[in-house]
Amino acid sequence: MGSDKGSSDELPIHKITIPAAFSMSQHEITFEQYDYFVWRMRQAGILQSTGDKKAEYRYPYDEAWGRGDRPVMYVSWQEAQAYTHWLSKQLKQQCRLPSEAEWEYAARAGSTTEYPWGNEVGKNKANCDGCGSEWDGKQTAPVGSLKANDFGLNDMHGNVWEWVQDPWHKDYKSSPDSGEAWEIDGDFSRRVLRGGSWGSTPDLLRSAFRDYYAPGGRLSYIGFRIVCSS
Repeated sequence: MGSDKGSSDELPIHKITIPAAFSMSQHEITFEQYDYFVWRMRQAGILQSTGDKKAEYRYPYDEAWGRGDRPVMYVSWQEAQAYTHWLSKQLKQQCRLPSEAEWEYAARAGSTTEYPWGNEVGKNKANCDGCGSEWDGKQTAPVGSLKANDFGLNDMHGNVWEWVQDPWHKDYKSSPDSGEAWEIDGDFSRRVLRGGSWGSTPDLLRSAFRDYYAPGGRLSYIGFRIVCSS
C-alpha cells in the first residue's frame, strides 16, 4: 500500500494483510439504488439529521445528466453511512464503507503499477479529464461503461471520487497493518476520498493517490461504493 511516485501522504510504502474475505459492490452506488433508499426512508417517516435539525432524506441533484445507472453524487459521508446502515438491515449482513486499505487492495486488483492496467493512464480505460473517454471532463458515465479490473470491479478509477471509512492522516506512519479503517488520532473533520473523478486529471486516478473532504460535504464528483461481510 502506498507509493513513492506521489506526495509524502502516500508514504511509507507498507504491507497490509487483510484477514477475512469481504464483498465489494461491482460499481459505485447508483442513483437508482440510492433513490430507492430515500423513498423507503420517506415512506417510513424517518428523518435525516442535518446539523441541529431533522429533515426528510433528500434525492441528490443529478446535474441533468440522468439518474438510473449513473453513479449517485452530491452525497455526503454521513449520508453514505446512513445508506450502509439501512442496507445492512435489508440484507441481514454487515455493510459499510470500505477501509482505505481495502479500497486500495481492490483498486490494485493484484497490480503494483500506478494503475491496474499499467503505469500510463492510456485511453478509454477510465472517465477523467484526459482519459480519452466520451464523458471526459464533462459528466459521469453510466456505471460499467468501461472495462472492469481483474477483480471484476468497475470504475475504481475516475467517474466519481469514493468515500472510504477512514479519517485523514497526513501519512501512513503508525498505520494498522490488518486492513481495518484507521480511526485513531486522525483528523475527523476530513474523511478520505479515493479514485478520482470525471473532472480529475489522470495523476489523481493512481491507485495510491489520496484526497479528503469534509464529511458533510456534497459535490458533483463525489459518490461511494460499499463492502459487505457476513
